[in-house]
This record gives sequence, structure tokens and C-alpha cells, in this order.
Amino acid sequence: QVQLVESGGGLVQAGGSLRLSCAASGGSVSNYHMGWFRQAPGKEREFVGAIRWSGGSTDYADSVQGRFTISKDNAKNTVYLQMNNLKPEDTAVYYCAARPRVRVFVTTALYDYWGQGTQVTVSS
Repeated sequence: QVQLVESGGGLVQAGGSLRLSCAASGGSVSNYHMGWFRQAPGKEREFVGAIRWSGGSTDYADSVQGRFTISKDNAKNTVYLQMNNLKPEDTAVYYCAARPRVRVFVTTALYDYWGQGTQVTVSS
């Protein structure tokens, strides 16, 4: 089964940018739909965005549309979440997740494999 490790989180001022990485091992990202989720203190985990296994299309939550971009590098077996114009409400632990390509692409938390998360804090 695939293992996922997120990195790239940190503290940034509002309006700044961060790029999160999700490195996969034990499986190829080309065989999975890859999603990004986040969870703020006291809140439920929420969908941020996802990219289909083919890399042909992406979906985003309304709250991040136009500010966040998901991409992947099959050669590096890594998925990225570029976050621009960050806002304090983007503060959360960000998780990478994988769902086998044979399953329907979803924008809910119905992903099979999860990373441990990386903290993103946006100061005002």
C-alpha cells in the first residue's frame, strides 16, 4: 500500500505563499487520485482540492479556488499544493490522501491512504 509524507508547512504572514509536498512510496501517484484536506482546531476535516490519477483535471473547494493549485510530478512520485494569498482562516493541519484510480474520483474524505499531516499557520 502507498505511504504518504507531507512537508512544507510552516508559519507565514497573510498574503504570503507556501508549497506543500506529498511524497509517496510503496505505490505510484499515477495510480491514485490524490487529495488534499485540512483540519483546523475544533473543526472537522475538510476537502481542499484533488487531482485525478491522470493529472488531467482538478477540483477545489470554493474557499481556495483561485488561490491554491494542485499539481503532481509522476517522476518524483510527489504531489504538490501551491498556496498563494494565504489567509488566517487557512490555518490548519494539511493532509495528503490517496484513492485508487479504479475507484470513482471524489471530493469527500473517502480516501484510502493518509499522510500524517503538516501544520500551516497564517498570521494576520
